[in-house]
Amino acid sequence: MPTADDKVQAITDTVNRYIALLGDGDVDGLVSLYADDATVEDPVGGEVHIGSQAIKGFYSALGFQEANVDRSAELVSLRVAGNEAAFHFRLIVAAGDSKIRIEPIDTMVFNDDGKVSAMKAYWSAADVTQL
Repeated sequence: MPTADDKVQAITDTVNRYIALLGDGDVDGLVSLYADDATVEDPVGGEVHIGSQAIKGFYSALGFQEANVDRSAELVSLRVAGNEAAFHFRLIVAAGDSKIRIEPIDTMVFNDDGKVSAMKAYWSAADVTQL
């Protein structure tokens, strides 16, 4: 049985891995963080993607595989409580002459296997800045 500190560290490690994978544009890596029956609601109020295939489709649609897109992601703050995490991060996406910064706050719920079972992203157009 993992200790509370071990659980906090495991969740912290997963959130940091998530941020790194967003910056790398690694769709398969992102999907591997989720449980098979996980849900993603990004942004909150939008479509809920259920299951690995739907989650892969969601991340694939973000244009991560496009060669002319540069991304960087940075964790701003993180809070872990129980089996959940809330975190603010910054994602910068540059394509050609266009460059934007998005600053969402995400929440994740983790199952007993340490996989993300639910993710919600809180952001709107007001959280997107043209650079």
